Amino acid sequence: MDEDVVRERDARAYEAVHDAADFTELKRRYKNFVVPWTIAFMAWYLAYVACNNWARDFMKLQVIGHVNVALVFGLLQFVSTFVIAAIYGRFANRKLDPLAAGLNAKYKRERRR
Repeated sequence: MDEDVVRERDARAYEAVHDAADFTELKRRYKNFVVPWTIAFMAWYLAYVACNNWARDFMKLQVIGHVNVALVFGLLQFVSTFVIAAIYGRFANRKLDPLAAGLNAKYKRERRR
């Protein structure tokens, strides 16, 4: 098949998907999830960094044995990362993947034309 024909078919398929209402909805849902969670995580991370710099007495407090607040907060950074990833996975499976599957099917139909 001629390369120009393939490119034209691909471009037409991409335009059809891009112009679909489901694509706009997919982007909206994604953005509405990612932006707040990113802001929340960055605020949590910056609070951890700020406390390590300017609240050293607080961060030195012993929680259990030789485990202090700084260590607990540091470990909670990892925990929060995995929790947010798990929440995103559930969200994507329920709210994003059905739309993406429909758009993928639309793309494949358009490419066959």
